[in-house]
Amino acid sequence: MVSGKVTDDSGSPIFYLVVMEKGTNNGTFTNVDGEYTLNASKADALLIFSYIGYQPQEINISGKATLNVVMGQGEALNAIEIVGSRRLNRTAMETPVAVDIIDVSRFTTTTGQLDINQLLQYAAPSFNASKQSGADGADHIDPATLRGLGPDQTLVLLNGKRRHQSSVINIFGTRGRGNTGTDLNAIPASAIDHIEVLRDGASAQYGSDAIAGVINIVLKKNVEEFTGMVTMGARNATPDPALGALSSKDYDGETVQASANYGVNVGTGGFVNMNLDYLDSKHTNRPSDPEKFDIYRNQFGDAASTNFSYYLNSEFNGGDNARIYAFGGYNYRFTDAFAWSRSADEERNVTSIYPNGFDPHIQSAITDKSLSFGVRSNLNRWNMDINNTYGSNRFHFLVDGTLNATLEDKSPTHFDAGGFSLMQNTTGINMSRLWQDIASGFNLALGVEHRVENYEIFAGEEASWKDYGPVVFSADSVFDDEGNFAGIDTTFRPGGSQGFPGFRPSNELDETRTNIGAYADAELDVTEKFLVSAALRAERYSDFGSTTNGKVALRYKLTNWLSIRAAGSTGFRAPSLAQLHYNTTFTNFIAGVPIDAIIARNNSPITRALGIPALKQEKSTNVSYGITANWQALSITLDGYMVQIEDRIVLTGTFYDDDPDIGADLQAQGAGAAQFFTNAVNTTTSGVDAIITYTFYMGDNHTLRPSLAANFNMMTIDDVYTNDKLAGKENTYFGLREQYFLLASAPESKINFTLDYTMRNFFASARMVNWGKMEMINWNDNGDDVVDDGELDTFDPKITIDLSAGYKFKNVSLTLGGTNILNEYPDPHDPGLTESGGLWDAAQMGFSGAFYFTKLGFKF
Repeated sequence: MVSGKVTDDSGSPIFYLVVMEKGTNNGTFTNVDGEYTLNASKADALLIFSYIGYQPQEINISGKATLNVVMGQGEALNAIEIVGSRRLNRTAMETPVAVDIIDVSRFTTTTGQLDINQLLQYAAPSFNASKQSGADGADHIDPATLRGLGPDQTLVLLNGKRRHQSSVINIFGTRGRGNTGTDLNAIPASAIDHIEVLRDGASAQYGSDAIAGVINIVLKKNVEEFTGMVTMGARNATPDPALGALSSKDYDGETVQASANYGVNVGTGGFVNMNLDYLDSKHTNRPSDPEKFDIYRNQFGDAASTNFSYYLNSEFNGGDNARIYAFGGYNYRFTDAFAWSRSADEERNVTSIYPNGFDPHIQSAITDKSLSFGVRSNLNRWNMDINNTYGSNRFHFLVDGTLNATLEDKSPTHFDAGGFSLMQNTTGINMSRLWQDIASGFNLALGVEHRVENYEIFAGEEASWKDYGPVVFSADSVFDDEGNFAGIDTTFRPGGSQGFPGFRPSNELDETRTNIGAYADAELDVTEKFLVSAALRAERYSDFGSTTNGKVALRYKLTNWLSIRAAGSTGFRAPSLAQLHYNTTFTNFIAGVPIDAIIARNNSPITRALGIPALKQEKSTNVSYGITANWQALSITLDGYMVQIEDRIVLTGTFYDDDPDIGADLQAQGAGAAQFFTNAVNTTTSGVDAIITYTFYMGDNHTLRPSLAANFNMMTIDDVYTNDKLAGKENTYFGLREQYFLLASAPESKINFTLDYTMRNFFASARMVNWGKMEMINWNDNGDDVVDDGELDTFDPKITIDLSAGYKFKNVSLTLGGTNILNEYPDPHDPGLTESGGLWDAAQMGFSGAFYFTKLGFKF
């Protein structure tokens, strides 16, 4: 038995610090006085003391009954930087803006969320990630947002270095349409120590994409300790029949995940941490009942996925005054998603191949690679960090269970449809210095970055896109009103692979741009109570010009436990290379009817003929204000925000060649229907984030910790504007349907109440999430400015409940649990009128029901 007290450099106790016996599951937390008691398994046990914002300490108890620990700031080269502040060892509660710190290992042990998107969906109040079905690329990489803003308006960092985005751009579905985003699920949870979520505009600090905030993923540094976990689970496939959904079996979505993490010491103070992760999940299928609805899809649900990852994090002693580091990883994912059904008697089917019609599957082979390396040193009291970070994402489409109707019975049923890739390489020099003798401390950070980005589209095999016609499809015989034969109704068959037509050689491109930026970031502790910070950043892009942005933030300590804070900033987001150059010919579904159309690149002749201007950066103004309270076992953060964004880039609706004003322009360019990316919308988003936690200590290693995390969010569309040639066509340019999809990027509220309980080695968790109301416009939209009741698909508030319980043995832990155990679903709607063709569009709570799981963890 060993006990003691843990304090910081000033002697203040550190509450809820983790104390673990190395190589075991034996551990505890410090109480409100910083005190702990632990039953160590041996007299020479190694204890690990860890807390976000402090360098972990590993101490041999050497038979002592009392062991007091001071968590000092440590050497500058090993100091910890929290996202949102470049001052080393500034804790999350001391920052002038809202920062969430999420302990990933705790969530992976007690919850059923297996990927990062879904983990953050439940852990961070303003983070939302939605599963979609029938939305092409978005089925394979879930669009995710902060505060309901665009997926591409959140910057992702890995170990503090810029992470590359996914190469996919969301074209269909109701989430993130017209946006690219970062594939968070390419990083396995088992490789992550913690995640920092900065909920405030940070373009002036970190650059483009940080309008909504920053997510910093910090990899593990554990050494001489093997940890692993095996998870198995499945979904309840029997929704309430009143929903109008079919079920072919009791369970689906079967999932298996296995992970292993191990680290070794290298030299003096160096380490290498390695992580392997495998995740396999099967389809879920919730089609609509044909006795209640017209069926547009026989298969509707989550995509199947097989995911393999390898990640490494390392650091080495580079001499007396330097540390060399390298980290990165490889992820390969193969996914299989349901496309829209094709009926037997339509021109898109060949009955000799599919006599009953067919259900195409869109598959993807996604390869994601990254490597970051650099050196940190101290030069004349300046902390220097020289770094190069490379990342790439390749998305390769395959189409299975399909055909090219113009090849008739000679058509293959599997196609290589081509795809796209994105590469990003960032080289940066960052330096910071702290002057303790200026006021109560002054920190200055300076830096410069150079970034190269490359975007490619590569074509699929010829049969995936080519029309080998003319091939005439003969439908039913036509008779006049008197029953006399009037001939055969004929139409031409469409070419290309059904479900997802391949990219053509004319779509191929290889585009590169460069960017250079420089920043200054200063923090002044005017007094011990009053902090002022400011940042200024200038960037120049090779393809659209320059931008300069600034930020000012304040924090004032009213008492030792209560502070107020506020921030104001301007921001920007450069148009992605995909938004500038993506182009394709595709099949869209309008109220269940297939329509062939094109998306033209921004600098194409069609775009110019319609007067669509060159894309420019989105511009934002961000204001936030809040309070933080940290009194003994109680922690409260309450933050309000308002984000105004001008010139948001959207994907327009579809213009057709029969339009009386512009139809001739489309016909002249050989386009029957076309869409474009354009700056067209101004929005204002405002809301409140609230996080409250309290810990009850009820005896020896016996705690109850309730927590409440809530987000209340509202977005308004201030302006939709067109060019002179398209004036009066606002309802097509960015109509009410698209506006409502944008407004529904986040529910009106999300309230998460969690109870965590521990009693020695037993632990349990209960969570209740209230998902707020959402509204979308269906295909009954008549184009009026006033929304009729028949046009709205309303998703009323729903509550889901998660439960789990487990026990920690010396080296093994076992957890049993379930998410959404009451098998709740969003409100159903007519699948003939939804965007997805199923009973549900992409509501945040998902449409796959309850998930039951068991986890077996190892630690040696």
